[in-house]
Parts: sequence; C-alpha cells; structure tokens
Amino acid sequence: MDVLKKTPVREQDAKERATNFKEVCLGYNKEEAMEEASRCINCKNAQCVKGCPVSINIPGFIENVKNGNFEEAYQVISESSALPAVCGRVCPQESQCEGKCIRGIKGEPISIGKLERFVADWARENEIKPAKATTKLGKKVAVIGSGPAGLTCAGDLAKLGYDVTIFEALHEAGGVLVYGIPEFRLPKDDVVKKEIENVKSLGVTIETNVVVGKSVTIDELMDEEGFSAVFIGSGAGLPKFMGIPGEQANGVFSANEYLTRSNLMKAFDENSNTPIMRGKKVAVVGGGNVAMDAARTALRLGAEVHIVYRRSEEELPARVEEVHHAKEEGIIFDLLTNPVEILQDENCWVTGIKCIKMELGEPDASGRRRPVEVAGSEFVIDVDTVIMSLGTSPNPLISSTTEGLEVNKYKCIIADEENGKTTKEGVYAGGDAVTGAATVILAMGAGKAGAKGIHEYLSNK
Repeated sequence: MDVLKKTPVREQDAKERATNFKEVCLGYNKEEAMEEASRCINCKNAQCVKGCPVSINIPGFIENVKNGNFEEAYQVISESSALPAVCGRVCPQESQCEGKCIRGIKGEPISIGKLERFVADWARENEIKPAKATTKLGKKVAVIGSGPAGLTCAGDLAKLGYDVTIFEALHEAGGVLVYGIPEFRLPKDDVVKKEIENVKSLGVTIETNVVVGKSVTIDELMDEEGFSAVFIGSGAGLPKFMGIPGEQANGVFSANEYLTRSNLMKAFDENSNTPIMRGKKVAVVGGGNVAMDAARTALRLGAEVHIVYRRSEEELPARVEEVHHAKEEGIIFDLLTNPVEILQDENCWVTGIKCIKMELGEPDASGRRRPVEVAGSEFVIDVDTVIMSLGTSPNPLISSTTEGLEVNKYKCIIADEENGKTTKEGVYAGGDAVTGAATVILAMGAGKAGAKGIHEYLSNK
C-alpha cells in the first residue's frame, strides 16, 4: 500500500450512470475503509477538526475504523453530527477537513468523507442508533424547517433533553436534502429518510405541511402553544433570475423548480404523476453545485446539456468532484460565456439562448477575476430548455410575519454567528435563512450554534 495515495473508491461507469439515477459513488467496503484509515498519522494537533464546521473528532473516529471498531466510530461521529451519511456524500471535504489534512502536505489527504460515509452506512445496515438523552428538561423548542440546519439543531437539543418539534412546510421532511440534491448523489430512501429517522429516534417530533407565517406564526408558537424558544432553519428557496429578455418563455426553469420536480416529486420516474420537461437540448446557466445537479439530471432525462458560465473553469464554484463527474458523463462546458437573451418562437417556446463571449479582468469583491464582455462576440446556442441556476435567497414570509425579527437588505435574517441569536428574544436562526445559499455542512454548523445558543438562553432564563 502506498501511504501517500488515497485508497481508490469504486464508482459506476460514466456511460452507464449517465442513463440512470442510481448512486454514482459506491463507497468503501470494510477492507478498503480500514486500509484508508491506516494512512492517518493521528496528529496530536489535528488540523482536520479545525476545518470541520461541526467539529467532529476526526482522528478519534478514524482510529476506531482502523481497528475495526465501527460502532464506536459511529458514536464518536454522532456526538457532533446528526447527518453523517449525508455529510460523507455531499460535503466539500476538499476545502474543509481534507484541505487541512497534514497527510496531504506530502501526498494525498485522508479520504475523511468516504470514511465518514462508510461508518454511517455500516451503522444503518447494522441498525445502530445515536445515543438518546438520559434526562428530560421539560421545555419545548420549535424548529422551523427540516433541512440540515433544522435537523442538526433539533438533534442537538433533543440530546440535551429538550422536547423538540420541527415544523416543515412541504409534505416530506428533509428540506434541500430531498428537493435539491439528486438521487444519484444522495439516495432518498436508503440515506436521507434513515438519517431523519435517527433524529426522530432521539425524541424529535416532525410536523409536515405547516407553513410558518401562514398556518401559524412564530408569535403564536411562543405565546399560545408554549414553546420557550424557536430556531429558524427555513433555508433559502427563492430563486434568482438574470433579468434578461425572454426569461418568461415556455421552457425556462429555475434550478429549484426543475430539481424539486425531479427529486421530491420523482418526475424522473415515468410512472410519476408530476410532469417535467424532457428537453432535447438544455442550457444550464451557472457554475455551482446546483447547476451541476440540474445539468446531470437533464442529461439522465435524455438531453444534450450545456453548462453556460461566465468565468473560466478555475473559477467554477462547484466541487471539483462534481465537475469531474459531469465531464465524464458528457456534459458540454461553454465557459467564459454569458447569456444576454433567451430566444423564442411565435408561441413563446424557447428556441435558443443568445450569448456573448467574456474575458477575465481584475478580481472583484469575491476575489475572483471579473468577467468582461468581448465586443462583437455574440452567438446563439440552439436549445429548447433553459435552467437558471444563479443562487437563491430566503423567502420573506417568516420575517414579514414576525414582530421584532430584523433582516438585512438581502432579506436574510440577522443573527449572531456564534449562537444564532436574532433581534427577537427567544428566537434563533441559522443556515441559508441567515447567510443566503451555502453548503449543507455550513448549515449544520449553524444549527449546532443555534442549539448551543438556545440551551444557554433557556438555562439562564
């Protein structure tokens, strides 16, 4: 074994997986996981932990994997993370824990994410559950939203002994984990639902089809229903558009709608009652993980797919692994390209997308080089479907129906980064509702911070 190289992980063949919605990465088996874990040098000052937004004891769980103590490894992870099978699949480890791995200085970092996934999958297959609270505190906490922030906050509070109820607007729990991330990256029945069951096993109640701000307000939850504190983890589900001509044409989708139809409503299944447009030639505008998800979904539905992105590959915000998989599957990248108009026929159906070539100038506020139009370089890509993947912002429903809850100019709830405290007493918030669209693991970190803040608040009250 070469200790400087990662143990390879098995994947579906690119040509085969491009035609199905089965999981792309097949993960480690027991022997592979133990071999990879043995590469860890068990640092005394583990930088990987500092790179983890939920501060998992990474050397501790990896040492248990190395020794074949998989149940112990799972309990170590569960002390910090409510969703290890999810994080092992969708976290950007390369820029977090693995990005700080000391082994990576002179070789390849430890495959921390793949080891976390192995441990969580092993625990699920062997019906191992996280440890419950030993005492009950007799105080009720409401959590709004059952995405990664809400599930994490609820799980942490339940472990402390609180009576926690999650209120979810949709008919199924999971938030972005069920409506946003495709089946081929994150299986819903085998992974997401089982992770949610683990949270419920801690004593958490989940009520679906409750739109806070319509069905009930935060003030009513606190004043009339006896909740001592509230955590808002409602995410950012309001899509953004470019504001270019033709965006109202038939065949233009937000990535949110497109992925929700496919992931949550199972529109990719021909037996589903939810329709989805199966374009023959699709343009996805954007370069983030959501854009990759939408593009790879459209490909599996039978389309030729173009990623249209105004910067170069070096500036793509999507994970390197997702870009690599998209290229392997045959998705075309039209880089340094910016849409200026969506073309349509007399019946308002999309016929193409007019673009202009870009070149990179000086860095902007984000640190990435600013794209600048190249005069006279307009051209048209013939497509029948356009998917806009330009980010999302929080829905203002909750903030507009809650007295004393302040938001910033982007309609994001103002909350303390350390403890989730908002401008309204007893109300805490975290995740995309506070930061705007970000990653699953950052939302989980905010959920943990919110749980800590609520516990301190109720302990001192």
